[in-house]
Amino acid sequence: MTDAGTLIRAKRDGNRLADDDIRWLLEAHEAGEVADEQMSALLMAIYFQGLDRAELRTWTAEMIASGDRLDLSSISKPTVDKHSTGGVGDKVSMIVAPLVASCGAAVPHLSGRGLGHTGGTLDKLESIPGFRAGLTPAETLDVLARAGCVICAAGSGLAPADRRLYALRDVTGTIESIPLIASSIMSKKIAGGTRALVLDVKVGTGAFMKSRDKAHELAETMVALGEEQHVRTRALLTRMDAPLGRAVGNAVEVEEAVRALAGDGPPDLMEVTLALAGQMLALAGIEADPAAAIADGRALAAYRMMVSAQGGDPDAPLPQAPHTLRALPAPASGWLSRLDALAVGTAAWRLGAGRARKEHGVSAAAGVICLAKPGERVQAGQPLLELRAEEEGRFSRALAALDGAVEISERDPSASAVSPSPVIEQIG
Repeated sequence: MTDAGTLIRAKRDGNRLADDDIRWLLEAHEAGEVADEQMSALLMAIYFQGLDRAELRTWTAEMIASGDRLDLSSISKPTVDKHSTGGVGDKVSMIVAPLVASCGAAVPHLSGRGLGHTGGTLDKLESIPGFRAGLTPAETLDVLARAGCVICAAGSGLAPADRRLYALRDVTGTIESIPLIASSIMSKKIAGGTRALVLDVKVGTGAFMKSRDKAHELAETMVALGEEQHVRTRALLTRMDAPLGRAVGNAVEVEEAVRALAGDGPPDLMEVTLALAGQMLALAGIEADPAAAIADGRALAAYRMMVSAQGGDPDAPLPQAPHTLRALPAPASGWLSRLDALAVGTAAWRLGAGRARKEHGVSAAAGVICLAKPGERVQAGQPLLELRAEEEGRFSRALAALDGAVEISERDPSASAVSPSPVIEQIG
């Protein structure tokens, strides 16, 4: 008879777990027959020993089977979603969902909240007065049918095993396991019912994956899991060494996303957005030019329709911080060569834009505006950032996070023959 102790020791010693053992383990943990302490020990064993391809396939399938799947069969348009592994200033979802919808696809984007230095799309959209992120499955389908896109929280019935396992991983130092990351992301996305998925795997100081090799491994693992579950899946590796765009926070990122949809987005943000939109449309089998949908106003109209359908007022003023501080003076004249994404994200978090634990609240108005970006000419003493907060007392800790965050070069980067693209690689 299978028991948890035997499986823990087997994985600890580097042996593979049989499909039936994985099914029993996850079902028994859900039923309370396997204690959290035992599951935590197994997660640590997986952290060190990994899961092979067959183990991971079964593990992910069982997490999906632990709950419901969103039934999108009533949606006549081809469905496609995207997922980002998280970064600083990453407001792409708010742009790309209505953009791709305006080109003829249906985009059921089940999103999450920020944690630590990385922002969450739901926190950003909830800075819009009236906007509702918590929708029932019926409401999700209604918004998707009316607006062509929906951005909402994954319902409690989708992959509930993942929530229990993530809570354990969060407190046991096993978050960074690539098989566990991949199965967590993909179980929720597959349960969301989409037929196609594009993954934006961030790489760099402000990303979860700091090295390209690890990011590539995670991307390949997730693409394989998607294809095994009959979801057409591709991944792009994109840079996250500097904030994406100029705004980092919640309401400030909504403002920048709206400007991007109106055709006035920062170049790095637009390059990533258009690359992801192109991949999403290709997987959905739609031939369309996303740049044209921005230029002729269709994308912004789709965004406004989605916000209204989810109870928000797209014309309402967004929250503004009562306190601002222009900070981080350039140490010399020259070209800004580095603006560390992790430092800026941590500063925004300390200003109130982020949370330390999932149950904490966030400030809608707090955040950081990048007054200069890498590659731009700056003068000595010129402030490089604008900090925004609801409480002046938050500025000192935010400034401490920015120590050593910038470098100035005497050389004009535009003189280089090769300008690094924010999109590094395509997988799948």
